[in-house]
Amino acid sequence: MSVATQHVLQVRDKIKLSDIERRIFDRLLASLRHFNLQTQVRVAGGWVRDKLLAKDCYDIDIALDNMMGTEFAHKVKEYLVSIGEGKDVRGDGKIKSNPDRSKHLETATMRWFDMQIDFVNLRSEEYIENSRIPSKQSFGTPEEDACRRDLTINSLFYNIHTDSVEDYTKRGISDLKSGRIVTPLPPKATFLDDPLRVLRAIRFGVRFEFTLDEDLKVAAACDDVKDALAAKVSKERIGKEVDLMISGNQAVKAMTHICDLTLFWNVFSLPPVFKPAISDGCERLCVAYLDTAWNLIHLLKESTFKDKERRFLLFAALFLPLKNTTYQVKKAKMVPVVNYIIVDSLKQKGEDAKMVLDLHRASHKFLSLIPCLASNEDLQPDDVDWVRGLIDDVSIASRVRVLTGFLLREIKDLWRVALLVSILLHPIGINDTEDESSQLHKRRDLFNTVESSIIKLGAWMA
Repeated sequence: MSVATQHVLQVRDKIKLSDIERRIFDRLLASLRHFNLQTQVRVAGGWVRDKLLAKDCYDIDIALDNMMGTEFAHKVKEYLVSIGEGKDVRGDGKIKSNPDRSKHLETATMRWFDMQIDFVNLRSEEYIENSRIPSKQSFGTPEEDACRRDLTINSLFYNIHTDSVEDYTKRGISDLKSGRIVTPLPPKATFLDDPLRVLRAIRFGVRFEFTLDEDLKVAAACDDVKDALAAKVSKERIGKEVDLMISGNQAVKAMTHICDLTLFWNVFSLPPVFKPAISDGCERLCVAYLDTAWNLIHLLKESTFKDKERRFLLFAALFLPLKNTTYQVKKAKMVPVVNYIIVDSLKQKGEDAKMVLDLHRASHKFLSLIPCLASNEDLQPDDVDWVRGLIDDVSIASRVRVLTGFLLREIKDLWRVALLVSILLHPIGINDTEDESSQLHKRRDLFNTVESSIIKLGAWMA
């Protein structure tokens, strides 16, 4: 299959503005006239890409050729106040640059008609020898700025003066049309400038179902880029990209790319010491569990899981092979490495880590109950390794209901999520002739059967 037929995105020849976008751009031009500013104002990056793809975008990045973003944002707000429209704008705050962490540009940002508007100057950078950290930044030309962008499809400009799209790399529009993920400069140089671009390339590739350029993949997998990802990019930025992938429409493809590029343990970094040792190929098993969970979600009714529940489910599935791997923290306490990955490597909330760990624990408990819940058989205490006297005085007929009630009170509203995680682990009878689809349908049917049993028992309301 050719690249051109791998996606169904249609690229417009011209950008069609919404009424709000037209009003914003008219006010920007009026601000220039009011203060007699000789500044060229362009929209850069993702907004241009999305508008050409006929997609809505509520983040507008304004690029200026001879003014700092903060200075121009103040001028715009001053003009809006003078014509009685200042109330429509919130903020003109400055976000400082941090080159040591690969955040090179100082940005001013404001909310305007429910649109996020960022203002920044066009950039031209000089580098220290043997480094990609800029030693000097100055106003650049549109060509220089476009070449500093992460991907050609994100390097396009929309000139609000001429109402036209500008493609200074000469590749942005063609790569958008052909569905290719390519860097404007040689990929290794682009990635060493900001190693997070490796993850952005993956995310945009799977989001639009585009093909990653072969040279890009080679550069992304090289040791220099891996080292730079660890040294130069904050964990918060890595975590944000991963969260966007997991919450996106192609989480499995994104994680597969991360594996293929041998980046899995660079992204989901582990503590220095842990036990037991992780087996070779563990990352592939992680993605396999994620794949099964993803497919089961889509086999079940659309309303089964809310977005928040789906997110926890996918993280729990991805890290399922690591659920018994631990590391030592203070006072000799052993903690699952999944906690380290989520809190330290991805800088997600501690509550998120707790929820994933709770799902792992609950799924283990569900495993021992599934045979009884699926067949209405009586449960014997010896069949359950976590009972510890909970049902000694409970009649045989009530044991399953009581234990299920205990478990559901522990996991609360996420009991369906925990059940699905346990279904991933539960052995199902598979013969040599069954394909993957048949196996998935068996797991789907088992989930539905156990879910119905729990609802009939009334344990979920206990």
